[in-house]
Amino acid sequence: MKNKRMLSYIENESPVHALTGATKLLIFLMWSILVMVSFKTPILIVLSFSGIVFFKVSKIRLIDVLSIIKMMILFLALNLAAIYLFAPEQGVMIYQSRHVIWESNSRFTLTWEQLFYEFNIFLKYITIIPPALLLIVTTHPSEFAASLNKIGVPYTVAYSVSLTLRYIPDVQRDFEAIYQTQQARGLELSKKASWINRLKRTVPLLLPLIFSSLVRIDVISRAMELRGFGKNKKRTWYSHKPFKKADIVSLVIGIIFFTAGIIYTFYEGNRFFSPWAGK
Repeated sequence: MKNKRMLSYIENESPVHALTGATKLLIFLMWSILVMVSFKTPILIVLSFSGIVFFKVSKIRLIDVLSIIKMMILFLALNLAAIYLFAPEQGVMIYQSRHVIWESNSRFTLTWEQLFYEFNIFLKYITIIPPALLLIVTTHPSEFAASLNKIGVPYTVAYSVSLTLRYIPDVQRDFEAIYQTQQARGLELSKKASWINRLKRTVPLLLPLIFSSLVRIDVISRAMELRGFGKNKKRTWYSHKPFKKADIVSLVIGIIFFTAGIIYTFYEGNRFFSPWAGK
């Protein structure tokens, strides 16, 4: 049976699942910072392969996160196209060289520098997607909230994040129910209709989804208020996991790799790797 869950916790037994949420969150933050600041292609390649390996070790099936990966690929394609559309000479400005692939009478001349720059943008997305998915699908929402609180985030904010992660599958389930109800009433939403018609007919489905979501939010907020949520400055967590040896080792390796990556990125005073440097 096809798994239709999206961005929800997937229970499994793996070394990634065994780590505490705080460990995974801290490693993800270091990973994200390094990916954002560095345009050193060797670092991005190493990180992208490492992310794929971690994804494999987590025993998460590709079909479990296929829907979100498809959305990210679509967003990535639109982003790369927009970069070329609005800044076709961005790579030339960054790498301070110009090697033409295809000359155009307009501003859209294609250069190797632009392709290499967009290749690095592509690597950044490929590098950040696996750890971001692993953080969400291998960490229970309650434990994730406890981890946020452990690193200093107020427990009210941490609990809000936990509720949001728990709420995503509910929203998806409600949308599926509304979708199937409308089809039963004769509204064609399958692949038999054109994608334009499907898009137009999907928009009215959002209204009942929004109202049902507002009702659920109101019920949850009233229940939390009646139970005195937020009255005390601190709280305990049922899903709290203590640090183990694997967590300490993972954090040490993450800090070493992060430090080495930052040093390599800024060692020459330029965070961009250029194959044309010195030519």
